[in-house]
Amino acid sequence: MHDPIEGPGPRFAEFVDLIARLRAPGGCPWDREQTHQSLKPMTIEEAYEVLEAIDSGDPKALLEELGDLLLQVVFHSAIAAEERRFTIEDVVAVVAEKIVRRHPHVFAGAQAETPDEVLRHWEAIKAAERREAGKDTAQGASMLDSVSKSLPAVMEAFQMTTKAGRVGFDWENSGQVLGKLDEEVAELKEAVAHQDPSGRAVQEELGDLLFVAVNVARVLGTDPESALKAANRKFRERFRFVEDRLRESGKTPAQSSLKEMDALWDEAKARG
Repeated sequence: MHDPIEGPGPRFAEFVDLIARLRAPGGCPWDREQTHQSLKPMTIEEAYEVLEAIDSGDPKALLEELGDLLLQVVFHSAIAAEERRFTIEDVVAVVAEKIVRRHPHVFAGAQAETPDEVLRHWEAIKAAERREAGKDTAQGASMLDSVSKSLPAVMEAFQMTTKAGRVGFDWENSGQVLGKLDEEVAELKEAVAHQDPSGRAVQEELGDLLFVAVNVARVLGTDPESALKAANRKFRERFRFVEDRLRESGKTPAQSSLKEMDALWDEAKARG
């Protein structure tokens, strides 16, 4: 591990220069041809790999993945600097100014004693920023406009309802949202039983059920994306157990009956 006394400044500057060298004439042909658009998939991938490293609990993996994500930030900034639009220094300055502006209870003498108070102030400050930028003057402007529509659906639902909850538009307790979940399950069953040829009713009710499930996670203080990722990992592990046991018998899942696989699945569940 590097000496923290030195601080990140010199190494960060070296890193910025390193990316600039890759992009410069005589640098790497692949790096030189990249654009904001071509880097989009990699930027998303690196963000998700950071989440995976967090879930793994492996600090070495998290260190590495945070570095890969930082690479994306610096790379996008290098492209912008070449086009004389902004620099990495501008990126750092803008986010630092935003952090100071949105934490007046730390930097400007305002009062916020609890996390809930902080979040309420945060939303009020962001609303003021939108008004100052003219984003709230248009007819039909919404506080939810700040939630990107390009987010994965689970994250979009979580962010929207989190924002709405901060201004009091929320269930009063977990029992209410769990009751809503039961209601949506019943409505989905009804739509399936009377399914129209287009399937639109089933799709709509399924969407409502998933939306409420996200809210159940939020109200219970759980990140729905992390919860679903954990369920995915559990399914992978258990299905791999089924495959391994079948392989010992010289079979594949496709060559096995559902009864055989269910029995092995129950065995996998019993193992934890």
